[in-house]
Amino acid sequence: MNPSPDPAKHGDIPLFNTEIWLYEDFEIGWRIRSIRRTISEGEAALFNSLVLDCHPYVADEIFARNEGIFGRRLVAGSMVFSYGLGLMAHNNVNTFSYGYDKLRFIKPVFIGDTIYTIRTNLEKRPKYPTMGLVKVSYEVFKNEGELALYCEHLQTVKYRDPASYVEPGKP
Repeated sequence: MNPSPDPAKHGDIPLFNTEIWLYEDFEIGWRIRSIRRTISEGEAALFNSLVLDCHPYVADEIFARNEGIFGRRLVAGSMVFSYGLGLMAHNNVNTFSYGYDKLRFIKPVFIGDTIYTIRTNLEKRPKYPTMGLVKVSYEVFKNEGELALYCEHLQTVKYRDPASYVEPGKP
């Protein structure tokens, strides 16, 4: 027997894996670490084909081994960025991506490397009448703690009480 036969009542069931924090809940300095994941040959090849990245360092084993300065193939930087941030992805229904700053590829990531991400809440400030702006950093590490990528993510976040909004630069 179906325990939830009335679709009209499905909206009353809490959503799984969804956050609801608001601007006021954002704690500067708070840090969290993701689980680790190893990047496989198949994933790297699929990613390269999906984004049409045919650079010899990521797509040509013979070139990378014989002529490349690292002696083996790299994982595409855009893949490291995507996976690194994906490891920290949240489903907050009150936040919206505003963009990324200071994206830097610090060390190469190779097929077979294991990555994890540390997210740090950096700052927040009022931005719009209904949403503030928060900035977090993402540090993507490979293997046992080598920093491979750094970036800062800007997000707009709804206020709990928009009536308390004060336009920046105004009393």
